[in-house]
Amino acid sequence: MTVRQWLVPAAFAAGVFLGAGSASAADGPKTDTASKPVFAFGSLKGATADAAKAKAGASLKAAGKFDQEKFTAVWANEGRSVQDRTVESLLAVSDEFKAVLAEARKPETPAPTAVPALLKDAKLDAFTKANLAAAYSKALATKRVYEESLEATKGVQPEQLVDPAAFYFYKAVAEHSLIQREAAVTSLARLLDDVTDTPDRYRVTATLMFFDIQNWAKDEKDLSQIAKLMDNSGRRLDLSRGGPKTQDIQKKIVFRLDEKIKELEAQQKKGGGQCNCPDGGGSQPGNGGGQPNGPMKDSNIATNGGPGQIDIKKLRAYEEKWGTLPDAERKKIVQEITRDLPAKYKPMIEDYFKSLNRMHGIKDK
Repeated sequence: MTVRQWLVPAAFAAGVFLGAGSASAADGPKTDTASKPVFAFGSLKGATADAAKAKAGASLKAAGKFDQEKFTAVWANEGRSVQDRTVESLLAVSDEFKAVLAEARKPETPAPTAVPALLKDAKLDAFTKANLAAAYSKALATKRVYEESLEATKGVQPEQLVDPAAFYFYKAVAEHSLIQREAAVTSLARLLDDVTDTPDRYRVTATLMFFDIQNWAKDEKDLSQIAKLMDNSGRRLDLSRGGPKTQDIQKKIVFRLDEKIKELEAQQKKGGGQCNCPDGGGSQPGNGGGQPNGPMKDSNIATNGGPGQIDIKKLRAYEEKWGTLPDAERKKIVQEITRDLPAKYKPMIEDYFKSLNRMHGIKDK
């Protein structure tokens, strides 16, 4: 069964479609004027060495950058992949981009904040632009610089790629990591259904990503969704991106935690502080006033009014002054907030405070 066959019933029910036939497929799902589901299918395959070499040579000649001796030396190395040889030969179009790509491939170099101008040059032919963009996007994705990795893929014509499997795999990795559900599913559909020579290493991982997405909670207040935001916040802080976007993510985390707690408190009040327990009732942890008399179920957040209750106003106040607090007080705050939380949720809150540490340049101990 293909990815599209799996999603067809749900797509018809929702009135959406998965694009897959032309260059526009890389831009994500679209609907027609009648808002009816439309399904387009296409076929992509990696280029042979001879075909890629011929296209690369023609592109370089058209750009006036062809050097026969260097070109021949690159393609004589049959131990390298077709994509690597294609990209290396095309780098002759720009020494500046060659240096930029080399920097992007180094794990220790800072993450770039903008896509190279060359990839936005309207004069650059489609074959050169597509394959250099794919190489740049892959380099950034391996460093978890997902935003610019996706930015580099905009406008890429997939039929121009010598390795469409790698392109859609790393594109899906970035979209999956940024919690872009529909875009990730579209890329995975292209990779698993349309690319006819997808390597097993990509196919297995892509299949796992696809089924993982199907299990994503649709409720934004679900703790698993909040955890994904925390992961993204931590990733950005690791990349020294503690600016407005990261702060917006952190505010969203706090807001969703606030909404989740309000929801649980409303459920508690509706139930009158009692629980429908198999043993006939009694005060249970997380279900109202009083002290807990047993371990809390993993599906709940502590709302028993004890010292472990999360006070959102306090949490926001802590966030604002976190960098000015003494180390001992920060530790005390984390212990207080996580005291009565279920074990599976404690790491999420702890990671949140660790992200605050990174944002304020505080080393974890």
